[in-house]
Amino acid sequence: MAKSSKIPDPTIERLAQYSRPLEVLLKNGALLILSEKLAELCGVSPAQVRKDLAYFGEFGIRGVGYDIRALLQEIKHILATDREWTLCIVGMGNLGRALVENENFQRRGYNFVAVFDSDPKKIGKTLPCGLTIEPANKIRELIRKLGITIGVISTPPFEAQRVANLLIDSGIKAILNFAPTRIRTPDNCAVENVDFTVKLENLAYHLGKIS
Repeated sequence: MAKSSKIPDPTIERLAQYSRPLEVLLKNGALLILSEKLAELCGVSPAQVRKDLAYFGEFGIRGVGYDIRALLQEIKHILATDREWTLCIVGMGNLGRALVENENFQRRGYNFVAVFDSDPKKIGKTLPCGLTIEPANKIRELIRKLGITIGVISTPPFEAQRVANLLIDSGIKAILNFAPTRIRTPDNCAVENVDFTVKLENLAYHLGKIS
């Protein structure tokens, strides 16, 4: 249980990063890990690992380390990734198709159960994953029928806000937006904007420093 109701977003992101090597270590039969080793695997400092975990209680034994299985279970509980989530995606261009067919989502409990597009040439086509592209006018119906909790947007930027509004009106409480524009949502709907060009510009900055 968190000691504070307001946890910094970077801490939440790092918790997700910590879970990746823990999963590998557990699969390989490891039982314990020191904060120094976990920090090394995740590219942060040991003090940062301990500080992040301290938001949620006491973990590990000084000089012994963390029980990998218990720590991983606790992190998944904190992140609510110890359950299955149902997703839909709007915008079935190349990016949308790549996201739906990415098996890593399902392995982590994120299951696409509906896909939508407004292009008549795409509607009705069945994807390799077995889902059929539905028309946008069925978004509200299928979100409620299938109990979808997370919406993904991969539309052109000029359509993103309209689609977000439709998802929210249909009951969606969390949106992952891949359209290259920021969308506005009410306080009761969480949103993550993913802009690949921002990451590329960050790389370009670092390249400029070393070239």
